[in-house]
Amino acid sequence: MMKRRAYKLQILPAALLIGALYFFTRNVPFSEKYVLPSSSSRIMPQSPDKPPIAPVFVTDNTVEMVVASTTKENVTWLHDHLLDWPKNIYVVDDATAELTVPRNKGREAMAFLTYIIDRYDSLPSTVLFHHAERFQWHNDDPNYDAVALLQNLRLETIQQEGYANLRCAWVLGCPAEIRPAYDESSLQPGDILAAKHIYKQSFEHLFLGDAVPDVVGVTCCSQFAATRTAIQRRSRQNYVRYRDWLLATELHDALSGRVFEYAWHSENSPCPSLRDHTYTVND
Repeated sequence: MMKRRAYKLQILPAALLIGALYFFTRNVPFSEKYVLPSSSSRIMPQSPDKPPIAPVFVTDNTVEMVVASTTKENVTWLHDHLLDWPKNIYVVDDATAELTVPRNKGREAMAFLTYIIDRYDSLPSTVLFHHAERFQWHNDDPNYDAVALLQNLRLETIQQEGYANLRCAWVLGCPAEIRPAYDESSLQPGDILAAKHIYKQSFEHLFLGDAVPDVVGVTCCSQFAATRTAIQRRSRQNYVRYRDWLLATELHDALSGRVFEYAWHSENSPCPSLRDHTYTVND
């Protein structure tokens, strides 16, 4: 009898420990427990000579928006409809704004890079990079409404993938928008200079040592989500260098901004099928 009682006393602490672990973790979705290493990306690749990044325990599921705006654009919809997410609204043409940029160049890329540089050590777990206007032709919604898309984002999928374009449609960008080497050599006297003509040279200046891709295909138009883990795969100094290039380049804003539009994406994220993208990124 004494042996049986002693045996029960020995297993009691283990049972209590298992019960406590179950209680505290049963309601936590898998995607909030771990950030899975995302595929390498143009802006944020994982060096091939480094070991794979192990899953990291997540202590927060914070989300912030980064918005590139001008003084003429109406951003009240962000505050009216997206109450849960802090907004970092950069006013690129107002040097006195609370959040602004060193110089209004490169379209939304300047605001996005400035945010990453300034907040590198205090990034939220997920960042949504977005334009200022609510209704835009490139929003995948019957009414072109950004609110409907943003409210239905599956943040757990973004955490698992590390990067997600907020657009599904292939019109402009997919399946192969730019063929860097071919497009550079195809420029003829009298041709209108396009981003595809200068992409190869720009890529080589920006991503030192990285092989220029044979084909670049990604849905437009610089609205995407990225995790802190993915962003921090490149050093803060790299982002400073990208912004310095943007500040120094003599390219027109439409061209320099377009270079980044086709560089934010994940290298291994092919143009998505509408069905897959709809069911994994949006409800």
